[in-house]
Amino acid sequence: MTRNTGAAASERVEQLLRRDRAIVLISLTLVVVLAATYTVFGVGMNMSAVEMTRMARPVGEPMQMGSAAPWTALHAVLIFLMWWVMMIAMMTPSAAPTVLLFAAIKKMGPDAPRSGAFTALFLVGYLLTWGIFSLGATGAQWGLEAAGLSDGPMMTLKSKGAAGVLLLAAGLYQLSAFKDACLRHCRSPAHFLAEHHRPGLLGAFATGADHGLYCLGCCWALMALLFVGGVMNLYWIAGIAIYVALEKIAPKGRWLSFVTGGALVCSGLYLSATAVISAT
Repeated sequence: MTRNTGAAASERVEQLLRRDRAIVLISLTLVVVLAATYTVFGVGMNMSAVEMTRMARPVGEPMQMGSAAPWTALHAVLIFLMWWVMMIAMMTPSAAPTVLLFAAIKKMGPDAPRSGAFTALFLVGYLLTWGIFSLGATGAQWGLEAAGLSDGPMMTLKSKGAAGVLLLAAGLYQLSAFKDACLRHCRSPAHFLAEHHRPGLLGAFATGADHGLYCLGCCWALMALLFVGGVMNLYWIAGIAIYVALEKIAPKGRWLSFVTGGALVCSGLYLSATAVISAT
C-alpha cells in the first residue's frame, strides 16, 4: 500500500513537472513569436525588415536612397526598441534550456508555490541585460551616422574598410579567452545555476541578469556584425540567432567558435585589403 501511494505521488510530481515545463515552453515561444513579429514588420520604422532585406547590397556597398531620419527623442526610442525586441527574438531561444532548468529547480523546492514568479523574474533579469546592450547599440548607431560612417536608411557601414575592421575585431574576439570563459557558462546551465543561484525573488532576477551578462560577453561581437550585414537584414538576423544557439548546444561548440573566428578574421583582412587597394 505504501509503495503504491509513493508511486502515485511520484507520478503526480512528474505530471506536474511536465505540465510546468510545457507552460514555460509555451510562454517562451510566445515571447519569441511576438518579438519576431515586431522585428519583421519594423514597427515604427520607415520600412519593414522584409523591405530592407530585399534592398540589401553586398557588404560595404550601401544603398543610395536619401538621408536618414533625424535623431529626435522619439526616433531614438524607436531605434532602442527595435534593437531590444530584436535581441529578445534572437537570444531567448538559446536561453531556453537555462530558463527551463531554473523553473524545474524552483518547482521542486520550497519556492514551488511561486515558481512562476521566480521564473518570470529570472527571464526579466536576463532580457534586461540585453536591454542595456540595446542602449549601447542605439548609441553606436547614432555615433556612426553622425560620423558619416553608416548608411542611415539601411543601417549598415558605408565602406568595406570599416566593415573589414569590424569583422576582424569580431573574429579576434571569437578566439579570445574571455569569449571561451563566457561560452562555458552558457553551455552548462546546471553548472551556472549551481554556482550563481541566489535565494528570493530579487535573487531570481539577479541570477537571470548574471546569465544575461555571460551571454552578452559571449555574443556581443556577433551582434555587432549586424552593422556589417544590415541591422534589419532578416538573413543576418536569422543566421546569427541560429549560430548563437548552435554554439551553445552543439557538442563541439567551442571548436565552432574557433572556426568562425578564423573565417571572420580572414574575411576582415580581405575586405580591409580590398578597401586599401581600391583607395590607391
